[in-house]
Amino acid sequence: MRVSDFDFDLPENLIALHPAEPRDSARLLLVDPGKGLEDRHIPDLLTLLRAGDVLVVNDTRVLPAELRGQRIRGENRAGVSFNLHKRVDAHTWRAFARPAKKLALLDRLELGNGEAEQLVARVAGKGETGEVTLEFELGGAQLDEAIKSHGAMPLPPYIGAKRALEERDKTDYQTVYAAEDGAVAAPTAGLHFTESLLAQLEEKGVSIEKVTLHVGAGTFLPMKAEDTEDHVMHSEWGEIDPATVERILAKKAAGGRVVAVGTTSLRLLETASRATGTLHPFSGDTDIFITPGFRFHTVDMLMTNFHLPRSTLFMLVSAFAGLDVMKTAYAHAIEQGYRFYSYGDSSLLLRAGAR
Repeated sequence: MRVSDFDFDLPENLIALHPAEPRDSARLLLVDPGKGLEDRHIPDLLTLLRAGDVLVVNDTRVLPAELRGQRIRGENRAGVSFNLHKRVDAHTWRAFARPAKKLALLDRLELGNGEAEQLVARVAGKGETGEVTLEFELGGAQLDEAIKSHGAMPLPPYIGAKRALEERDKTDYQTVYAAEDGAVAAPTAGLHFTESLLAQLEEKGVSIEKVTLHVGAGTFLPMKAEDTEDHVMHSEWGEIDPATVERILAKKAAGGRVVAVGTTSLRLLETASRATGTLHPFSGDTDIFITPGFRFHTVDMLMTNFHLPRSTLFMLVSAFAGLDVMKTAYAHAIEQGYRFYSYGDSSLLLRAGAR
């Protein structure tokens, strides 16, 4: 399909720079391909979901993965910054560099905020579009802690270009159930949940199941291809354990609906279902690219924020609920002043053809 098929005009003033307060007070657009649109709010999940449904959330934790420092080459120094986006091994990360043209293989890097001992790395590889491979002297848990000490929260570029990082972003850009370090971008649909709302859903009989997909910065990269067939997705690491799979399948067999919180949860669930058409345990990388025509096997409903035009995520929601349906839904959201992107409002989509 042509990427231009997924374009739309979005007024700049609808890009949310801060989340709703409290976080579960945001608006929620219910999108039912068979019935139409309803303007709701996040607490309405308590009536929209029913006992026996299973809510699948992504428990990845965002690392403060924006690092700034110096490139050192002999006596010469130059300022550089990096956004880590994918862990390779215990000592190595792939990252987007700015400016990448100042870097060469084996360059020594001293990164940090000046408040602790510098984080030392070297450039171990260079790729396209400003991507580099960084090999750190530290590794494993020690490296994770050092990144937390020196790094800044990696706000999406459409927020970071409009305002400075704020102290509140450390909590605003993290879900309340975040547990597994590794993401460099938040699974933003989950930002709307509070401990209280989750508890009320469980009291109603909605199960909460956790999976892990470490979101990469590749999610923010613009599509350069003109046809979806020519686009290459960045891979991300995810895991669904056997016990979680067993509980989800039991709920589904009993008539419950699988409700994915965010495109990351959906992409992992459908990755783990593709081989046989039934959900199986999974651990590894996924580069699944979901466009209209994709056959969904596991997810019945999707809770997701409003996405960028011409993005892989708008393609995903169009595959899930229908392209015409989503164009109508986004036109309605724009007309009604819904807030877009990571800190914006949300939607609850029923899968086209599902009841």
